[in-house]
Formats: sequence, C-alpha cells, structure tokens
Amino acid sequence: MTRSAEIAKIIGKGSVDIHGEAGTTSSGSTGKTTNLQQGLAKSWLQFNQTTPAITDSFNIGTVTDTGDGDFTPNYTNAMSGLTYAVTSAGGQLNQNAGGRISETNPTNTSSYQCVTTNSAGTRADHTGNSNATFGDLA
Repeated sequence: MTRSAEIAKIIGKGSVDIHGEAGTTSSGSTGKTTNLQQGLAKSWLQFNQTTPAITDSFNIGTVTDTGDGDFTPNYTNAMSGLTYAVTSAGGQLNQNAGGRISETNPTNTSSYQCVTTNSAGTRADHTGNSNATFGDLA
C-alpha cells in the first residue's frame, strides 16, 4: 500500500489495520492484524434516569424513558444489523450503590433497551448509567 493510501485511511476514508510484529513472540503467538475501526465504540451514553437527562453521549440522539428502570437509547446513526454488542453499568452517583444491575438488549438497528434494577431485583431508576455499543454501523 502506498503512503497516500495509508494516510487516507488514517484521516477517515476506510478502516485501518494495525499489524503486530512478524515472527513468533516468546509466548509462541505470531504477529496478528487487528482492524482498528472494528474495535472502536460506535456509541456511548452517560444517562441520568431520575432526571431523566443525557449527561453526555456519542451517536445517541435521544433516550426514551419507558418507565421505572427501563429506557431506550436511540442511535443517531443506526447499526447495520442485530449482531452488535452493548455493555452497560448502572449505579447511584454519590451514594452507596451496592447490588445495582444494568442489562441491555439490542432490540433493533436504531435503538436498544436498557433495564436497571436495585439490590432487591426491582426495576429502579439510576442516576449513573453508562453504556457503549460495539459493532458495524449501517
């Protein structure tokens, strides 16, 4: 690949492959190639359910609050299919938040559902929800 093609990839025209060292490492593995674009988060969200308000986000246009402990973030740019992953964490900011759980479910290509519960397993709003999506954009 020419230097100009490499530079074009770096400034956003295509994906970038990162190549490990050739040969065998001391652990016996060989050099591997990782696609940097594949490994980047395609969205992230910091959301306060009690307000409700988006504290900060990337590629999340709106959040629909659908009830106690249940909200749906809506992507600005949709995912290409349902084979994407969403990670989540939830808690009460500035409080002892032991036992709080946050679960996500990719329901379609334009949004996902997030359900949060308290230590008793009852759906409850959290002030500090963090989510990130990994996969392919449409």
